[in-house]
Amino acid sequence: MSALPTLGAARRLVIKIGSALLVDPAKAAPRMAWLDGIAEDIAELRRGGTDVIVVSSGAIALARRSLKLTQKKLRLEEKQAAAAVGQIRLAQAWSEVLARQGLTAAQLLLTLDDTEDRRRYLNARATLTTLTGLGCVPVINENDSVATTEIRFGDNDRLAARVAEMVQADQLLLLSDIDGLYTGDPKRDATARHIPVVEQMTPEIEAMGGDPPPGYSSGGMRTKLVAARIATSAGCAMAIALGHVERPLRALREGAPCTWFLANPEGRTARKRWIGGSLQPAGVLVVDEGAARALTRGKSLLPAGVKLVEGEFERGDPVEVRNEAGRVLARGLSAYSSADAGRIIGHQSSEFEALLGWRGRDEVIHRDDLVLL
Repeated sequence: MSALPTLGAARRLVIKIGSALLVDPAKAAPRMAWLDGIAEDIAELRRGGTDVIVVSSGAIALARRSLKLTQKKLRLEEKQAAAAVGQIRLAQAWSEVLARQGLTAAQLLLTLDDTEDRRRYLNARATLTTLTGLGCVPVINENDSVATTEIRFGDNDRLAARVAEMVQADQLLLLSDIDGLYTGDPKRDATARHIPVVEQMTPEIEAMGGDPPPGYSSGGMRTKLVAARIATSAGCAMAIALGHVERPLRALREGAPCTWFLANPEGRTARKRWIGGSLQPAGVLVVDEGAARALTRGKSLLPAGVKLVEGEFERGDPVEVRNEAGRVLARGLSAYSSADAGRIIGHQSSEFEALLGWRGRDEVIHRDDLVLL
């Protein structure tokens, strides 16, 4: 069996926190003492060099009482209204507890379309990467105030997995009301055994999640196992751990029980194979010798090294990279449209704003979106 992941060793960690952990139902308010503990844990991880991104539920739960939406089931438009009110309170709570640790919180609201559409995907990923690079802690929630039943994730477990996939996180942690996966429901089955590690997602493992919840119900072990498949397939390890304790991240680092789902070692290379082998290039970037050498050293492609842009393409479209002799060197996803790329090729990044009217990315193709051929 492969060695189990260590939480503090992650380069980038995504943590999902549900409403039941974050909101005190008796007061319809954030559990500030518990959140302070989480913020302390996050600060420790940040000091150790780990980028932390939080996927946080709680907006709807924080607003229900003040809007007098006390019935058990809400209509879609009532959920959207509650989300619009509660999101302000949720963001404020995170901002306060992280500020006490000297950290800056950032808020992002995403819908399913933001991870399915290539251009939105690239935009969201670039924003998250920039925020973590600036030392911020992004706090993400589904954009429930505009999401509909046709496009919404339905639960933040899967949203967290898609975010982990997007930012190429090493680890995803789902804090829950249970300390991991069991062979059965431990509340009903006294013989149910805790499973400390899942090396590979199989139909047998997925069956342990039980039947799918009706409609668009959130949570449950089934959605966590769906999240595990998404994350591990992308090369990201995932853990399910108990959240109803003080300092749950510290507890996990000190050996608290959980279930680790090990990353598929081929997960990262699978995306590269997809870029390199299955995409039909929409255009061509011809590069000079210096840029060609830089690519072989694992560098991103900078506009300064591009000599010519061929074809018409939009941001996020696949393109081929060729040298001046016409040999195909690589394929990748362009960070610029062909029109914008044509304006900035041969120039340094300090000149982009004058050329485009806005400050673009430093790379025309980031190395994470580039495959050498």
